[in-house]
Parts: sequence; structure tokens; C-alpha cells
Amino acid sequence: MSRIPATVAATLLALTVSSAVRAEPTEVVVRALSKDAKFIGDSMGGVQVTLTDVATGHELAKGLIVGTTGDTQRIMVAPRQRGATLSTPEAAAFRTTLDLGRPTLVKVEAVGPLGKPHAQITVTSMKWLLPGQSLVGDGWLLEFPGLVVEPTWDVETNALKIDAKVTLMCGCPIEPGGLWDAAKYDVRATLLDGDQTISTATLAYAGKPSTFAGKLPRPTAGAYRLRVVATNPETGNTGVVEQPVSVAAA
Repeated sequence: MSRIPATVAATLLALTVSSAVRAEPTEVVVRALSKDAKFIGDSMGGVQVTLTDVATGHELAKGLIVGTTGDTQRIMVAPRQRGATLSTPEAAAFRTTLDLGRPTLVKVEAVGPLGKPHAQITVTSMKWLLPGQSLVGDGWLLEFPGLVVEPTWDVETNALKIDAKVTLMCGCPIEPGGLWDAAKYDVRATLLDGDQTISTATLAYAGKPSTFAGKLPRPTAGAYRLRVVATNPETGNTGVVEQPVSVAAA
């Protein structure tokens, strides 16, 4: 009786096993949730998402989180019950279908909000995904802490007038008595000359949603940096932005 050489037998076994391992479509949904607020979507330019196979470094999918900020009542008002879904069909999401042939440790990297470059952060996470076991509903939920701060300034006769728009990362508004109560936010402006602090002022709510304003003493002519910091001590949400300020001679 003839025998099959060991190397040939091993090859046949490998082919048999590999043919039995078939990739299964696996749907994955990724969402970006602003900390203490709603989903980040179209109104803030969306969020860039990349999914990578940790073991191989192979990029599995890439795309943009798009859609609305979601249902305010469901996310911010209704009592949160274990297992309850936060998202609604129109809520911002990135959707993709991966062909997985084995349990795969996947890394997600999300960058946003893309429409506010100075406020962008990167959130990463890892999760095991199984062939055919889709991750839908709320999906892979990533929390984005922080605040978006957008200051403008104007040189007056005796002062530097500062206005700052401050929102959550989803663009949700801050106002007195609102879901995001202006009284809970501390907004401060600092004028810097190099590393030296020239002056500091607290910016108060200015009567329009998400708007804070105040004045700094007018400095002598020169080039400065304006730093505006907004924070909610209760949630830890913080935003910081710096921009150059040029003051001409009076």
C-alpha cells in the first residue's frame, strides 16, 4: 500500500481547514457621544473613524460618522434604564460591514469634531469582534469629553472686549436654566505676553445661547496671545483655545 508523504498530507490538511474557515459578514456601528450631552454629527462636521485589526495592523474600514444629534428626551431627560437604547434611526453613526473569518481584536480610532479643528480630540478603544456577531443598535459607543470654545475680540478705547461662543462637543447650547445650565460653566479669558500673564477676566453669560463676554484692560501696543478656558467642574468638560492678538498704538 502506497503512503502519502507527510509534507503532502500536511498541505492537504491545511487546505481542508482553510476552506472550512469562511469569512462572515459582520455589521458594525460606531457612534460618538459628547460627554454629558448628545451625539456628534453633521452639525459639527462629523467624526472620522478608522477600524484596524490589532494583530495584523490591517485597516478594516474607514469612514465618517454622520447624522443628527439624536433624541434629546431619550438621551438627556428620560430616566436611563439598563439595556435601553440611546440612539434613534437618524442619530449620527458610522456603519460598515466587515468580513471576519476569526475572532478579531479591533481598534477604533475616532477624530472629531471635524468641523471644529481647534477642539478636535482623538478617542481610541479596542474590542473583540466575532464573525457574524454584529454590533448594532447603539453600537460601539465612544465618549468625547470637552467643550468647543470660539472666541472673538475687539480693541476698544480703554479695553479689549472678548466674546466667546461655548458649546458641548455636539454643538448643544449652554443657557441659563437649560439642559446645559450657564450657571454651571466657568469661562475665563487671559491675555499673555510670552509666558507672562498681563490680565485675566471672567466672562459672563451675554444673553444669547452659548455666548459669554467680558473685558480686559487695553494693553500697550504689541503682539499678545489670548487664552480662553471654559469648564464645567461637575462633569470635567473643559475647552481651551489660544489665538494671537495684535494691539496697535492708540
